[in-house]
Amino acid sequence: MTDQEKNIERYTDSLYYELEQTTKFFRVFSMKFFKKMAVDISPDEFVTIETILCNAGICQRDLAKLILKDRANTGKILNTLEEKGYITRFVDMKNNRLVRKMGVTESGKQVYDLVTEKLRNTINKIGAMKQHTPIPEEEKQMVRNTLRKFRENLSKIVDMQI
Repeated sequence: MTDQEKNIERYTDSLYYELEQTTKFFRVFSMKFFKKMAVDISPDEFVTIETILCNAGICQRDLAKLILKDRANTGKILNTLEEKGYITRFVDMKNNRLVRKMGVTESGKQVYDLVTEKLRNTINKIGAMKQHTPIPEEEKQMVRNTLRKFRENLSKIVDMQI
């Protein structure tokens, strides 16, 4: 434990609290963003499409681990995406067993590209606003690396039941 960590007396002064509060703000932001955009997709569905795009032919179990949802919730998201025509599921072999895998349809790629472009533009506008404190790129990378390490350490002690 570092000297700085020893000096923190309250939970509300900790990195954990700051992370939790930031997550809450971002969740509200993303819900409002998707609602304002008036697209037929939720933040969870968007993340699912992106994860499938980045991991072609992924199975539901592996997808659930990557999006940090249990398999039942992952299944519900996948059912909704399939009904909307954004993904397709197919049977394939994995470790000599039949498994259902998925891919993103052309329609799914189009909605993903639309949301990605608008989300990127919105985040860039937030960073460029004069009333906001800009964060240098090297600091952003440092935060990403720190959060990744933090998540890796947590994953060693937290059983996500996925």
